[in-house]
Amino acid sequence: MMDKINVFDKYAEEYDEWFDVHPWVYRSEVQAVKIVLPQAGKGIEIGTGTGRFSVLFGITIGVEPSETMAEIARSRGITVYESKAENLPFDDSAFDFALMVTTICFLNDPLQALREIRRILRPSGKIIIGMLDEDSPPGKEYDSKKKSSKFYEYAEFYSVKQVVEWLRILGYNHIHILQTIFQKPDKITALEPVREGHGEGLFVVISAEKTL
Repeated sequence: MMDKINVFDKYAEEYDEWFDVHPWVYRSEVQAVKIVLPQAGKGIEIGTGTGRFSVLFGITIGVEPSETMAEIARSRGITVYESKAENLPFDDSAFDFALMVTTICFLNDPLQALREIRRILRPSGKIIIGMLDEDSPPGKEYDSKKKSSKFYEYAEFYSVKQVVEWLRILGYNHIHILQTIFQKPDKITALEPVREGHGEGLFVVISAEKTL
């Protein structure tokens, strides 16, 4: 049986092409992330995939367990470590911020991954999570149809409430939540608005700060 990593190894190019086929979804997600992403400091992307987000934000270090996707990211100038989010190969307090986009739904142990990210962040460092909200109307539709998707068949969608609860348990604070993608991705032909909060948009961005 094919597992998560094997799927991304086999279909890495198809995954990457999705962003070209849905450019306004991609741009809308980038727009939402950019609002809360630090403009300075040493950053890393956890689950960098093919590097589509890292390269736009000037992030040059990534973690990606799929060898094929990591190679595509490297071709875009990113230094990629082939490791899992639950066991990061970095020293404590090594980064000012960590970005994770549509990665949390593919993790075996999200709480452990968030704990590891906190470890590698400096005091007052920020985590920025881009995720598909299970509780949004489009998120519920995604969840009901995930068996027909070669990628999301292996995903475990979470609610924003659950992720925020994990962040608070681990000592993250100053939590800020934004949302975008209010239509079906195939229907989007322009930039989607970015709104505060969650519950309506498929794509949610959560930023939080490591506090001691």
